[in-house]
Amino acid sequence: MQFSAILTSLALAGFAVSSFAAPAKAQGRDVVRESARSDDTILDMAQAYKQRDRKRLAALLPQARNHPLEPWAAYWELSARLDDASNTDIQDFLYRYSGTYQEDRLRAEWLQVLGRRSDWASFQRELPAYRMNDDRAIRCYGLLADYSTQGTDVANAVQDTWLALKDADEACASAAGQLLNDKKFTAHTVWLRARLGLENDRLRIATQAVGLLDADWVKTVNTLYLNPGKYLNDKLTALRPQTRELVSLALIRQAYQEPAEAAAEMEKLRWKAQLTQEERSWIWGVIGKRAAQKLSDDAVGYFAKGQFQHMHEDHLAWAARAALRAGRWAMVQDAIAAMPDALRNDPTWVYWRARAQLARATTDAARADATRALEGIAGIKGFYEMLALEDLGQKVNAPAKPLPLTPEEKDHARTNPGLMRALYAVQLGLRTEGVREWNYTTNLHSKGGMDDRSLLAAADLACKAEVWDRCINTSERTKGVVDMEQRFPMPFKAAVLARTQTIGLEPAYVYGLIRQESRFIMDAKSVVGAAGLMQVMPATARWTAKKMGLTDFQAHQITDRDTNIAIGTGYLKLVLDSFGGSMPMAAAAYNAGPGRPRIWRGQTGSPTVEAAIWAENVPFSETRDYVKKVLANTTLYAALISGQPQSLKARLGTVGPRDASTPEAGLELP
Repeated sequence: MQFSAILTSLALAGFAVSSFAAPAKAQGRDVVRESARSDDTILDMAQAYKQRDRKRLAALLPQARNHPLEPWAAYWELSARLDDASNTDIQDFLYRYSGTYQEDRLRAEWLQVLGRRSDWASFQRELPAYRMNDDRAIRCYGLLADYSTQGTDVANAVQDTWLALKDADEACASAAGQLLNDKKFTAHTVWLRARLGLENDRLRIATQAVGLLDADWVKTVNTLYLNPGKYLNDKLTALRPQTRELVSLALIRQAYQEPAEAAAEMEKLRWKAQLTQEERSWIWGVIGKRAAQKLSDDAVGYFAKGQFQHMHEDHLAWAARAALRAGRWAMVQDAIAAMPDALRNDPTWVYWRARAQLARATTDAARADATRALEGIAGIKGFYEMLALEDLGQKVNAPAKPLPLTPEEKDHARTNPGLMRALYAVQLGLRTEGVREWNYTTNLHSKGGMDDRSLLAAADLACKAEVWDRCINTSERTKGVVDMEQRFPMPFKAAVLARTQTIGLEPAYVYGLIRQESRFIMDAKSVVGAAGLMQVMPATARWTAKKMGLTDFQAHQITDRDTNIAIGTGYLKLVLDSFGGSMPMAAAAYNAGPGRPRIWRGQTGSPTVEAAIWAENVPFSETRDYVKKVLANTTLYAALISGQPQSLKARLGTVGPRDASTPEAGLELP
């Protein structure tokens, strides 16, 4: 199904809601023309909503009536004035657009308004109708409502939600503050929140938390954030109130900036005597984490100075990574054993715990236990699942294609209003709105989301419309069946194969990278300016074009399909050659720039390790995830293209310092 067909069917569907006077064929032609004219109205309203131009939105709304995206238009108009809207306006909207994404989205915003007003009666009336249930702020307001109206014990639930937030949040902070004032919450939890803020360089989190305890201490937190060393060396520090907790924050801030300095500070007698074992262990966890992120050989020793039972799960993950890099299998086991259940059962740590157990096993029973763990995750779902499969002596194969979709299953997807509205929005250039509505329809509209066959049908609809990101992401949600052609599509196959053959690149590697970079969205643009299928930065595009002899290259050409593929593959080939054909290092360089993996590979004397260990120790979480996904994608694309079993491990190899006796290649690469 092409987009023109989607637009036509949606326009007719929207028209049919309210018009029935003229002959059907004439109506259809008229409404399609009218819909095309009113598309500009929708785009004008989208822009007005970004500017919160309430007058413009109100003036345009009547022109958007009966348009397929009318629910968006009505949502924008009301959302922009929600704080001042009457309850009648809100309830009318929720009724008129009942069952849509826009209804649930507006209800979520309204629930937050009610939460900020502490209008718990209205909040609790609306909450049961909220379907998405994925907003942590609303969860915290819901917990606070239960506590305020019924006296429910919500302390543990608020703590878990609040500590998991990556940014400062008024709803959960309000709930924590109320519980703290009523002595249902411990000060220790608040200090934990402040610690997490500073170790992740989120000052607002720390000041918000400490402000709940005493507003006067916020100034001290700001001071120690700017210069932790000066604060720690001040002779009056030991005499001030809450010294232990504030000193802990200062040491954490110092560890973030320079872990070696924090380690030296921690050895001073006054802090050893003053801080508790829990505080010391947490701080050593931060020092170890930051040292590990710098690939310091000292990281393992820093972690050993604390007790794992008192460390945060993020510290434990980095302890395991540092131990892997150092070949300390016993420490790998200990760090993973101390992780919370959810983290310990992630395939990453199931795999490495089994590997550690195999490395240290002295009995058949221990080896059998490790093998069972590998068997429990082995498959093609992800990077570590594939590694487990190969450790069990098997190769990566593409699974059999599922049974074809029936006409009824396809029709059900084609007549789903949410899916069709989402595709219409994407076509108009409202990709963010379209993606949100699509995800809501497939994942959240019904509890548990669509079943496998419905997901395959929705993915098929997106594939045929060439909305490849929704095709891939929707198909990836199936649990009992796998359609590899949906999950790993190969658009522009002739162009990719011709180009890769010309320059000597494996097409599966290029497809694996494009799938991760842009999901095959030709006009994709990142927040830092990378553009097109292969997400090439402007400066990199100019440099590569010049290197390739494309003297007439212009910046606007980077979103042209063939130009982007030519420049992206040309740059990738240069990067791959500069790293001696190492796919993991080239992928890291493509994502983070070539200078960083040169550092991450280590200098003379650093160990040579399995590339899986090297990838797991990449300091940037985005690049770490990127490398693993690109290599897993590549292996699966190779299985699809060749029809033959494939090896992920063969593509990984090992990573270590370069041979210092040979000149370093690729230093001019941007």
